[in-house]
Amino acid sequence: MAGNLTFDALKKAVANDEIDTVLVCLTDMQGRLVGKRFYAPFFVESAFDETHGCSYLLADDIDMEPVAGYEAASWDKGYGDFVIKPDLSTLRLAPWLEKTALVLCDVLDHHDHSDLAHSPRAMLKKQLARLKERGYRAYFASELEFYLFDETYKSAREKYWKHMDTSSPYIQDYMIHLTSKEESVLRAMRNHLAKAGIPVENSKGEAGSGQQELNVRYAEGLDMADRHVIMKNAMKEIAEAQGKCITFMAKYDYCKAGSSSHVHNSLWSLDGSKSLFYDPDAPYTMSPLMRSWVAGQLKYAADYTYFLAPYVNSYKRFQAGTFAPTKITWSRDNRTAGFRLCGEGTKGIRIECRIGGSDLNPYLAFAALIAAGLRGIDEKLELEEPFVGDAYAAVKLKEIPYTLRDAITTLKNSEFLKEALGEKVLNHYVHTADWEQVEYDRRVTDWELHRGFERY
Repeated sequence: MAGNLTFDALKKAVANDEIDTVLVCLTDMQGRLVGKRFYAPFFVESAFDETHGCSYLLADDIDMEPVAGYEAASWDKGYGDFVIKPDLSTLRLAPWLEKTALVLCDVLDHHDHSDLAHSPRAMLKKQLARLKERGYRAYFASELEFYLFDETYKSAREKYWKHMDTSSPYIQDYMIHLTSKEESVLRAMRNHLAKAGIPVENSKGEAGSGQQELNVRYAEGLDMADRHVIMKNAMKEIAEAQGKCITFMAKYDYCKAGSSSHVHNSLWSLDGSKSLFYDPDAPYTMSPLMRSWVAGQLKYAADYTYFLAPYVNSYKRFQAGTFAPTKITWSRDNRTAGFRLCGEGTKGIRIECRIGGSDLNPYLAFAALIAAGLRGIDEKLELEEPFVGDAYAAVKLKEIPYTLRDAITTLKNSEFLKEALGEKVLNHYVHTADWEQVEYDRRVTDWELHRGFERY
């Protein structure tokens, strides 16, 4: 059975008792799959049209606690329902689970069935529609780095997430013989994802002990974001089924390499036949359109950093000499810069944004990058010359926001994002960011214990 399913193929599989469960999933603000498990015969009979969920799912924190103060959903409004509308074009097998299929959904207003503006998938669709109006198609690829542990999630909790055994005690970047002992998990990830209709390219060891990377083929923006969230969910479940656990935290250990989600992006003609970024006669083969697109992403990088680094922990990743960027600049195939030109001299030319960690929500990250690129085109921005050398050591370059608090300041004051996303939508995520910072500030940390336990 093919990984991607038509609705007719699903009905046939259900009738033949090959599938008995359908996961009906939306993506929350944290980029996680939430939803319901449907008895497959009921799904194909009627639930394929729509189901419903509580509005708090897009107004909570990472612990799934309802957060006061949202305009869109609150105790005051009674936390009513929104519509969860399956997008049957995303229907696929979930082969890591027995007799299970999966479908992603749009979130609609309960009253008029319009897209819920602050839902992540709707935010990306809005930016993609802006591209389509101009005759552009955006292709994206997001790489995913993560740590694999010889622990279960239960044993990790019992250790308070400290001194956990990684799958390897060594740095294993590109090392074949070291990653061979992890093949039972990585092979299962590659094969199951491929059988789910997600075109896997490769996996490899990364720069931290027990750190891995898994890459899939680039795709149109919405398809790539869909693949990204399915991958993260599947990879956790596959690891757990083998008695292991993984984390996509940006910086689970301050002394180890952070986990990135580098985002490659480019513009093509609507039919996907022609790269609009490639100009063989232009400097660095970058078309004028590409230069303005990249200039926009550079100019507004501080404004949208939150959408690439959404947690307090995300900012611990920005350290010199770690392959994570600290400066907002672009360079030609230079991994010290926040933006790297890739594929120079070919139709595959693209810009890689290196700011994002593996904790990002791809719908929000892609939407922000598109909005900034379009702003650069509209403003006819000129791209500065590429930086040459070690960007970490360059003192005059603009820095990526150093903390979440710094990122929130630029987020709140961004007229560009108010216009691109809508003021209500921006305010929704400003509130989310504020809550993350407030919750961190008010809790006891190990640092506080160390300083104060015997001293005051």
